[in-house]
Amino acid sequence: MKGVLIYSEKEAVRNAFAIKKFKENLNIDLVNPDFRGNADFVINRTNDYKVGKYFEEKGIRVFNPSKLSRLANDKQYCYEFMAENGIPIMPIDYTKTPVIKKPVDGHGGQGVVLLDKAEPFEKNYVYQMPCDTLGKDLRVWAIGGEIIAAILRESETDFRSNFCLGGSATVYHLSDTEKTLVKKVISLIDSDYIGIDFLFHSGQLVFNEIEDTVGARMIYEKTDIDIIRLYCDYIKKEMEN
Repeated sequence: MKGVLIYSEKEAVRNAFAIKKFKENLNIDLVNPDFRGNADFVINRTNDYKVGKYFEEKGIRVFNPSKLSRLANDKQYCYEFMAENGIPIMPIDYTKTPVIKKPVDGHGGQGVVLLDKAEPFEKNYVYQMPCDTLGKDLRVWAIGGEIIAAILRESETDFRSNFCLGGSATVYHLSDTEKTLVKKVISLIDSDYIGIDFLFHSGQLVFNEIEDTVGARMIYEKTDIDIIRLYCDYIKKEMEN
């Protein structure tokens, strides 16, 4: 059984550790998004659902599925989907301030700004009301629909709490109510290995986004969980079925 791991050239450099872990645990080749050869399975780490869809149409198993990639990488589409399915989100409204402006396909807090005054609507952005607890959010990792870990991210200097932007990170223990919400989100989507981010508003979790190509730096720094190995074990079992 031979697979391919797809990264862009830029992301391959940034994710050298993850690539090393994948290669240690799976029989795979690292390829770029232009790859059009054959494989027994594909791990799509591009954030581009069209890459996964190409291989799915050839009958090749793709991790994560293209439908998940499409949902996760279009914030407007994702928020609408979650709201329609009863998942709490912060309201979308570009006419009120303050408002948080996000690129619809952004990641890692890049391009996210907090506006104190209204501005003309820009296409390809989402305008979302801020939560009442800025600089704090929660990431939950899941593999095959099972919760693996949760980590609280906090920043004292930025309304964005992303670890890659200098925020702190601590292991978080989900309450039963929080687990119920996380499991409801997971039940709505067909996923393999994802991160789900939540904000804190009025003392409760509010859905923020799904990370399709979720990173693992916080997991390895803050826990003893070898999450990429767990993901690789999951892939092996999936391919045996």
